[in-house]
Amino acid sequence: MTSYGVALAGAVALGLAGGMPQAQAAPLSEAEGQALRDEVERLRAKLEAIEKRLADGGTPPPPAPQPPAPQQAAAAPASAPATRIEWKGSPRFVSEDRAFKVKGRIQADANYVAAPEGLNDRGLGFSNEFRRIRLGGEGQLGSGFGYKLELELSDNGVDLVDTFVTYQKGPWLVTLGNHNAFQGIDELTGDTSGSFMERAAFTDAFNFERRLGLSLQHERGALLAQLGVFTDDITALANASDGPAGGDENNAFSIDGRLVYAPKIDDTQLHLAGSAHWRKLGRIAAAPTRYRQRPYIHSSNSRLIGTPGLPVERELNYGLELAAIDGPWHAAGEVHWLRADRIGLPSARFWGGYAEVGYFLTKGDTRAYDNGYFGAMKPARAMGKGGVGAVQVNLRYDYLDLDSGAVRGGKQNGYMAALIWAPIANLRFNLNYAYLDYDGAVPLADGRTSYGLHTFGSRFELDF
Repeated sequence: MTSYGVALAGAVALGLAGGMPQAQAAPLSEAEGQALRDEVERLRAKLEAIEKRLADGGTPPPPAPQPPAPQQAAAAPASAPATRIEWKGSPRFVSEDRAFKVKGRIQADANYVAAPEGLNDRGLGFSNEFRRIRLGGEGQLGSGFGYKLELELSDNGVDLVDTFVTYQKGPWLVTLGNHNAFQGIDELTGDTSGSFMERAAFTDAFNFERRLGLSLQHERGALLAQLGVFTDDITALANASDGPAGGDENNAFSIDGRLVYAPKIDDTQLHLAGSAHWRKLGRIAAAPTRYRQRPYIHSSNSRLIGTPGLPVERELNYGLELAAIDGPWHAAGEVHWLRADRIGLPSARFWGGYAEVGYFLTKGDTRAYDNGYFGAMKPARAMGKGGVGAVQVNLRYDYLDLDSGAVRGGKQNGYMAALIWAPIANLRFNLNYAYLDYDGAVPLADGRTSYGLHTFGSRFELDF
């Protein structure tokens, strides 16, 4: 036999051997043995015929068709990174180093100012409003970049609030856009996280606001340093006016900085900080600048104390901050000074400050703190989950002095109390009372400028 025949015969023999019963099986009958011998002879004859064809130069018969091999499935394309959804007041979509979260806020107020006898002011008495309606979003774009965009309906107008892009690498954070200029802990703390419905009197009187600018922040351990260059708020930079008072003529700018030291000693969180701010009003110095304040609540447009319009060309202000959190207790205080340099006139100097203390009546609740300001209230035992939510009481003394030499803007001593109930995270109900004692305020019918009045405020607020 040729090598081909030998191989084929061997394969047949192995196949037959593999198909034969094993030694322990029952022996074949005579008829079965004869059938097997006949099959072997038939296969031998077939092999000899194949060998003869090969010897004569022919080709072996084509092999029996084999069933097609199963095709290997095409490699599946690389799947997109899985997206998970977190709940933080609203859905937050996270995929690798990217994220997006819808943000919003609703604040509705009902307030009352008891006007003193002899003061005919329609801005006092009962008033109510939607204090803020805000909608926007924030997220991360990857590679350290992030953003935030918020639109707010307030004072019958729509404004951009926090609207910026950020870049973070390690302890460094760069922010470009419309944001706060580091004026102090009460101004930087969110209005749904504050201990009272409205911030300290000096924050409004000294025109603290978000402005368009570029800032740099560095945080390491208990130290936080913030520095920025800002122009003006977006509304003042672009409007429908023209000429010297128009937004396109606004070349005001400021340099603002803040330094925070916030160590934690045992269970007590401390906060010590100082800030300084220098602003040049540029061409808008031709427009008068006023420093004034409402009778605490925002829904009243009356200003019982305030300076006349001043030709201010530069401002220098600086402040000191102190706060502490220990379990259910917290305390905070600030003092801020403002020097307004007037064109052709002596500088005017004003100042204000506050001191407050607060306590949670509900077990396990404490005030949140991070990144140099107070955080949102999160009940330890929410309503419907074994508790009634978080209940906090706060007391504050608030002072503002707008008198300086020949400039007489008046003084205010404010004595305030607040009761705050957060049944669940992201929802609060706020009741405030303030007694305001004025000196040098808008005169009454009998000419008196020193008097007091009572203010009552209420608010519900949803923040997500």
